[in-house]
Amino acid sequence: MKTIDELLVEQRAVLDAAEGRNLTDDEVEKYETLETELKATQRSEAIRARQGAYEAPNASLQAAVHVAAPKQDDTLERAFDHYLRTGIPNADITELRDGQTAGTTTAGGYMVPTTLLNKITDRLKAFGGVANAVEVITTSAGEPLTWPTLDDTSNTGVIAAEASDPGSGGADLVFGEKTIAAYKYVAPGASQLPLRVSLELLQDAAFDVQGLVTRKLSQRIARAQAAHWVNGTGSSQPYGISTGTAATAIAGATPTYAELVAIVHSVDPAYRDSAVWTFNDKTMSLIETLVDGNNRPLLNSSIDGIDVGRSNQRLLGYPVVIDQAWADSTDASSHKWGAFGDLQSGYVIRRVQDVTLIVNPYTRANEGQIEYTMWARADGVPQDTNAYRVLVNDAS
Repeated sequence: MKTIDELLVEQRAVLDAAEGRNLTDDEVEKYETLETELKATQRSEAIRARQGAYEAPNASLQAAVHVAAPKQDDTLERAFDHYLRTGIPNADITELRDGQTAGTTTAGGYMVPTTLLNKITDRLKAFGGVANAVEVITTSAGEPLTWPTLDDTSNTGVIAAEASDPGSGGADLVFGEKTIAAYKYVAPGASQLPLRVSLELLQDAAFDVQGLVTRKLSQRIARAQAAHWVNGTGSSQPYGISTGTAATAIAGATPTYAELVAIVHSVDPAYRDSAVWTFNDKTMSLIETLVDGNNRPLLNSSIDGIDVGRSNQRLLGYPVVIDQAWADSTDASSHKWGAFGDLQSGYVIRRVQDVTLIVNPYTRANEGQIEYTMWARADGVPQDTNAYRVLVNDAS
């Protein structure tokens, strides 16, 4: 049997012999015979190559065969999106109801799937403020937690003389307790009514219903929680970071340079490495006008004083956390307008992992609307009040 190269040489010889003239019938017949033989030889070579790949070791086989990446199972996401658009659940989201933790009332609601839950959590974090500066724990269930508290900054070690009993360097560890609950935050719409979206909009496949619902409802929950993280009374709501903690009084609406320095040193040095300031934006605007003893503005680079850059605000070397839940610093008032210290050691927020979403397609059916309500459970409590100082205006 002739090889492919031999057949190609013979085909070229037929053409060269014609020297540019038209081929005779015999030459055409000879060329076409060679062409048929060439195609048969090429097919045979291709089959032999495929057979060799089949018989090769596994490594060679894997290199020769394309293996597609496994397709991601998005059945649950698509089923939940359908539920948001219609309010009608199907069998694919049954696990979202069955998987709810003990103590959660469903009332027609379903827990959001993991991907959407992550978006909601990210939006709660993005709301910023005190919640981003304190300790946050997440639990799978919502039963009350007993949280230990401890302040050991006044106790020290001692030097013991050789062959003698050591004297007391301080008291034994004394732990306190705080109870952290899980208050249910509900995100409705205007006038405490559910969020309403028209059916026409929901029927548009290009409309991101998950994006709208998570953005609007999680923002409303975040606003309610932010107010409680700062000013919560502890009665049917979280204890705020400013509730029942030591306060430092400031004489005027705008603190002086000396007062700010005194505030820093009112917090034990053990806490100051991780300390931050927190107050609202209006108070920040007052502090930006301050000057030091040499009449230089504190509004300098982050090394020297305050840097008002969006992500790098610093006052006397410590980061600034803006939280609009704080009251304005006002002269002759008793407003608690800010705090300074190690807020992560001083305050803890507890969030329950599961978030429940209620879709109601019935109440506003005649108006062509579907209603949405979201539930999220959380609580907060001071855990070490020596770690920070609350800043308050002097009412006198």
